Amino acid sequence: MVYSKILRRLRENKTNYRKRRTMLMGKRDFITVHTSNENTQIQIHKPEMSGDKVLASAHSRFLLSKGWKGSRKSIPAAYLTGYLAGKKAVIKGTKSAILYSGTRKYTQRMAAALKGIIDAGLEVPSNPKTFPPEERVYGIHLSTKNDVKQIKSLIDGEVKS
Repeated sequence: MVYSKILRRLRENKTNYRKRRTMLMGKRDFITVHTSNENTQIQIHKPEMSGDKVLASAHSRFLLSKGWKGSRKSIPAAYLTGYLAGKKAVIKGTKSAILYSGTRKYTQRMAAALKGIIDAGLEVPSNPKTFPPEERVYGIHLSTKNDVKQIKSLIDGEVKS
């Protein structure tokens, strides 16, 4: 019996190489959404031969400086973090991208972040039926209420300057 070496990132269930290869063959910018136990992080990458280059990045800790109360991994927090990342990418000249989920499942938080990116002006192929309803995006269902529209306007004012 012959031992075949399994790549470390495949063994740790971090990289789906077949999915990554097809994504890289398209030579388009791509979006990654990471949701941890406390935060949401969104990055927009440009694939290059030497490695992926990060064009824009946003972290949900940014919302704390804008008066955010409550969870930073909720659907409204993911939406606003996606909106911030999308605005930063549009300013740097990115026009379109695709969502790369890797080994993660497509969740409602990921869909909310994608909706925020699309609302910021980036073209991303997606099905609007998969997005969470407006009342969930604006946090009406949460016990800790935040004014999503106000924070969205603060993001618009900060990113343009």
